[in-house]
Amino acid sequence: MSVLNLDRFMDPEGPAFRGKPSKRSGESSGCLMPIKVLKNEGTELRLRIIGENHSTLQLFRSRLNDSKDVEYSNYFQKHPDLDEPELYVRCVKGKKAEKVFRDLCAGINKEYSNLKL
Repeated sequence: MSVLNLDRFMDPEGPAFRGKPSKRSGESSGCLMPIKVLKNEGTELRLRIIGENHSTLQLFRSRLNDSKDVEYSNYFQKHPDLDEPELYVRCVKGKKAEKVFRDLCAGINKEYSNLKL
């Protein structure tokens, strides 16, 4: 198992770089989303997303399934309190699933980076 490094899309001054990942409570100017790579084989990617819930996974799933590069995407969570959710992505032939996922994360980060509440 390896960890997918997505922190290049993060603000280097944000809490993710100070070792303080958000648990989605309280005020935060950014967070590190720990992701364990369970499978990364070309067109297929399976990730365990630590500390996230249905809202985040549904965002990934719906955007991935809207992409022309993705054949199928879904997420699974066995027990909501005991198990971390897993995201599965299968891309069309000739597309790398990791690159598609990284590009999606960069797009979401750009979209939400100027959001003020």
